[in-house]
Amino acid sequence: MNWTARWEIWAVGSAFFAGLTALLGKLGVAGVNSNLATLIRTVVILALALAIVLARREWQRPDTIGASTWLFLVLSGIATGLSWLCYYRALQLGPVSKVAPVDKLSVAFAIVLGVAFLGERLTWQTAFGGGLVLAGALVLAWA
Repeated sequence: MNWTARWEIWAVGSAFFAGLTALLGKLGVAGVNSNLATLIRTVVILALALAIVLARREWQRPDTIGASTWLFLVLSGIATGLSWLCYYRALQLGPVSKVAPVDKLSVAFAIVLGVAFLGERLTWQTAFGGGLVLAGALVLAWA
């Protein structure tokens, strides 16, 4: 099987880089305003994403992208930006060992939102796992 087609590989990569982001972000916001730090991070991400799209020849004319796709990507971008602004401010004010677990409550929020708005099925495993994430975040952040 082609490993690049496995969602699990990409999800573990996402988790690893998110963990690295917490460490590097905490070090980075030590000497600058958290909003400026978020701007710098965003510019770097923009350059990296552009380089990947160009290198892989995945560019597509904007007028070929549907209106609903644009709407949801713009809203997702706004949510991401707000998340990053909150995250960097939290890192500036608190220890990474407490901020990162609370940030991972996004897993529980995503489960609830997926069930409520996307009609995803809530299995006992998903509910139990989401509960464990919630409990773990609470234990780590408020221990």
